[in-house]
Amino acid sequence: MDDYIDIVTQDGKTTGLIGLKSEAHAKGWYHNTIHLWLYTLDGKILLQQRSHKKSIFPLLWDVSVAGHIDAGEAIIEAALRETHEEIGLRLAAGDLKKIGVRLHESQYNGGKIKDYEFHQVFIAQLHYSLDELIPQPEEVEALKLVDITEFNKLLEHSETNNHFVASNREYYLFVIQAIKEHLDA
Repeated sequence: MDDYIDIVTQDGKTTGLIGLKSEAHAKGWYHNTIHLWLYTLDGKILLQQRSHKKSIFPLLWDVSVAGHIDAGEAIIEAALRETHEEIGLRLAAGDLKKIGVRLHESQYNGGKIKDYEFHQVFIAQLHYSLDELIPQPEEVEALKLVDITEFNKLLEHSETNNHFVASNREYYLFVIQAIKEHLDA
């Protein structure tokens, strides 16, 4: 789906301009997305396998929930909407803990897709079993829970095991650390 999104500056500041998501990716316009990482109290992290229909990194494992923020939509509203759309889970704003903003600048398909995004990154406790989640087929191929030790082992070999997006290693380590700190608090 090609929705309208807010365009921001290279520093993440609001411009007041909007554009189609496809246009932003074609022209390299900076914009915001949400990333929500769900975890359990026993130290497992929910991973989403990207749908085979995705043009970028199909079938690789990644963030629990991710998506673009619609034009005029609040960041928290987008996180709650995307969570319900992608995995059928309804959360409240108070369930989310923001852990940071990460700039992601990449190009794919020979530069045809320019992905210049500010990931608004959140974590939240998962209170449901995998069986209760409803993956959106256009976005999600599968879901699984992995403990932090297994996550680190898979990440350690991400250059060769075709599991994670290897170039996101630093980002994944940031998320793991934030979840560990939250669990230890």
